[in-house]
Amino acid sequence: MVYQKISLQEGLDLQCGERVAPLDIAYQTYGTLSPARDNAILICHALTGDQYVADTHPFTGKPGWWARMVGPGLPIDTDRFFVICPNVLGGCMGSTGPLSHKPDSDELWGRDFPIITMHDIVAAQVKLMDHLGIGRLFSVIGASMGGMQVLTWASDYPDRVFAAIPIATSAFQSAQNIAFNEVSRQAIFADPDWHDGNYRQFDTIPARGLGVARMMAHITYLSEEALTRKFGRRVRNASQPSAIGNMPSVFFGDMFEVESYLRHQGSTFVKRFDANAYLSITRAMDYFDLAAEYDGDLTIPFKGSPTRFCVISFSSDWLFPTSQSRHLVRALNRSGVNVSFVEIESDRGHDAFLLEEPDFDRTMRGFLNGAAEHAGLTQGGIAHAR
Repeated sequence: MVYQKISLQEGLDLQCGERVAPLDIAYQTYGTLSPARDNAILICHALTGDQYVADTHPFTGKPGWWARMVGPGLPIDTDRFFVICPNVLGGCMGSTGPLSHKPDSDELWGRDFPIITMHDIVAAQVKLMDHLGIGRLFSVIGASMGGMQVLTWASDYPDRVFAAIPIATSAFQSAQNIAFNEVSRQAIFADPDWHDGNYRQFDTIPARGLGVARMMAHITYLSEEALTRKFGRRVRNASQPSAIGNMPSVFFGDMFEVESYLRHQGSTFVKRFDANAYLSITRAMDYFDLAAEYDGDLTIPFKGSPTRFCVISFSSDWLFPTSQSRHLVRALNRSGVNVSFVEIESDRGHDAFLLEEPDFDRTMRGFLNGAAEHAGLTQGGIAHAR
């Protein structure tokens, strides 16, 4: 596997007024860029995702998080499109973030990493596109936090995005989701290995708190129907070990299978993710509110946009419910842009976008093929839009 990364010495000026330099962006690519450099699709990952969208993860050994969607002949067809997936600014898989060194220092950013926003995350991706010589993306696609990035791309750089697909997302972070994130952050702060964010200096990590944060978040990704179908009230033998850091595996009696599942999710997560990165990115999500930046009018950032939109939601998603997608679609309609909307019937909750959902696959394939036809896709790439 080829690991791709650029380092831009000029760095990036952030909305908070600080600068990160150099700016490192780790990314993976799939497929072939057309001679006209106009068949590129940018995939924006969700909160705990990374650039390994379609190939084996180097730490976990597991398939890419969207390997069922990205590849030859798949809905995001790498025989036709050149796919780029970057690790977000503030992440912990090679892009500049809390695990990076401060400028001209051997000290890690750690807890001192500057506050970032979705605009900063996308601005870093724009620098990557400039480096790759891609002036206009055929499409930007992302779910959850990735969908927030898609909307930011479409509002900040409309002339650089032909088609946008925001999935299971919203134009703002809801109070409920901010509350969930805050509980997760407090779990990290309460870990005795947190050391006020300087845990690397103590050669430790707040594994218990970070694991609980992951458990908390994972509950929000599923629906009650999915949890009941998968686990019900079944129990497992209490003698079987299951722990996060030094958390006791069993406090009393037998363990419910859903408890074991959540603990497994927490324990595996801490092996691949950094706590300070988790804090940085969740805060960027919490700050996201496109309408607030335009006096509450969500039509303004999209007014007159040439970008074509396909907004997708899932019926059982209570983290980013369909009502929020409809709110976005109404604003896009009032803005006069070209927009399609599909609600996929699924009982799998927010995580449905990662799972086998035939209607979702058909929607993705159909919209991309239709957009490519409208753009004049040829064997060599995408011609100028008609």
